[in-house]
Amino acid sequence: MACSMKIPFVNAYAQLPDACFAKLPPTPVRAPRLIRFNYPLAQELGIDSSAASDQDIADIFAGNRVPDGADPLAMAYCGHQFGQLNPQLGDGRALLLGDVIDQQGRQRDIQLKGSGRTPFSRGGDGRSPLGPALREYILCEAMYALGVPTTRALAVVSSGEQVVREQPEPGAVFTRVAASHIRVGTLQLFALRQDEQALRALADHVLERHYPHLDRTADDRYVQLFAAICRRQAELIAQWLLLGFIHGVMNTDNMTLSGETIDYGPCAFMDAFKAGQVFSSIDQRGRYAYQNQPAIGQWNLARLAEAMLSLFPGDEDAAIQQATTILKDYNNIHSQAWEQGMVRKLGFSSVVAGDVQRIAGLLELLEQGALDYTLFFRRLGQVTQPNADRSPVLSLLNLPDCRNNAALERALHEWLDEWQQQLAQRETESAEVIARMQSVNPAIIPRNHRVAEAIEAAENDDFSVFETLLSALEQPYAEQAAFEHYQLPPEPEQKVLRTFCGT
Repeated sequence: MACSMKIPFVNAYAQLPDACFAKLPPTPVRAPRLIRFNYPLAQELGIDSSAASDQDIADIFAGNRVPDGADPLAMAYCGHQFGQLNPQLGDGRALLLGDVIDQQGRQRDIQLKGSGRTPFSRGGDGRSPLGPALREYILCEAMYALGVPTTRALAVVSSGEQVVREQPEPGAVFTRVAASHIRVGTLQLFALRQDEQALRALADHVLERHYPHLDRTADDRYVQLFAAICRRQAELIAQWLLLGFIHGVMNTDNMTLSGETIDYGPCAFMDAFKAGQVFSSIDQRGRYAYQNQPAIGQWNLARLAEAMLSLFPGDEDAAIQQATTILKDYNNIHSQAWEQGMVRKLGFSSVVAGDVQRIAGLLELLEQGALDYTLFFRRLGQVTQPNADRSPVLSLLNLPDCRNNAALERALHEWLDEWQQQLAQRETESAEVIARMQSVNPAIIPRNHRVAEAIEAAENDDFSVFETLLSALEQPYAEQAAFEHYQLPPEPEQKVLRTFCGT
């Protein structure tokens, strides 16, 4: 039967050495039903769905019908998981249908998750429960709307089958779009195997695909590539911190070479500020805590450097020196991106002496009082003037679980006094200050309890909560009266203390 959906596959990844993947078709599911299809993203990808019914779309993105031109494959990679090398990972429940050139000329992957067993399944069933599929859809699209480099969500299809985890759960297939799915662990695998041909082919592919501005004929092109990857990761993780985002499982197989956020399993946004915040149930020692993410990013990139050393010019000592210099510069790039982002959150246009201390003092107050991170910065934009009513900010001290006391309130007033004085001295246009703050301090984030309630309703076949949450998250920096309740932190009984991979 001819496919009713036209997807302009080019399948560049499938042209790499055979060691990079295993080709196989997806495993069909019993009764695919379309839950959500991202029509705007499909149009962006050049997908013609005009002749496709909901059932056609469900069949394609459940894996029951392979679209024309697709060349499905499971990607091979390894990785350090919580600091320990696992030499053989790979796509155990995912298949890359292929890659396309989108309307802006960018190469993009289309991948099914939960599409059945692969040679890399390691005893798993290759399937995905509905909950994690919906969670990833929500988080991908929320991060995109927040302006963070991220994979995207194209579709969720329920499978009509049960997936057995701790208990039977409804199954689903999630379709993810990415600049690519090439990870730190992808290059690690071929360095570990001492497969120089595959390693070089992958590095060339990454250079051409993600960093076309680099000189592909230069002797030090792979050094330049490594430096560019480090820069993107340093800036990406700064964006995470600025939004209070905790990835939760920053293994080297969960870090892309494109610089996109990927694999949202146990991720979470903070409510109350806590530098050592951990949500992931499997991160029992806090390796991937909020404040540790920049250092873990650097650690992961050091593992990438080890994998790429054989590609660097000169002898081993020279290669190590080049990598070390770049890794040291990572700290400077990250700090600069974070500091610039933080001063914008405070309404300033640039960083000056004293700002870092001012920021540190504020974060200390937020942690002491268990103040809501997102709400504090959003409401700060309402009190920029010295004579402004401070109740929008001070009322946060009365929220449940806030550790309010007279000393904290006094210290907060003192901080606000000094901040307002700085604003008056450094920024002459108050309207610009407020606009700047509103453009970087979201009103709405995908709070853990809202994500949880959307999933719980969906597991009972009510997808209206999921759809409403997605609508609220489309314009996170706007004041939306209809979604005002999504701004609020959870009540004590709504708090989500632990998140789970759900794989």
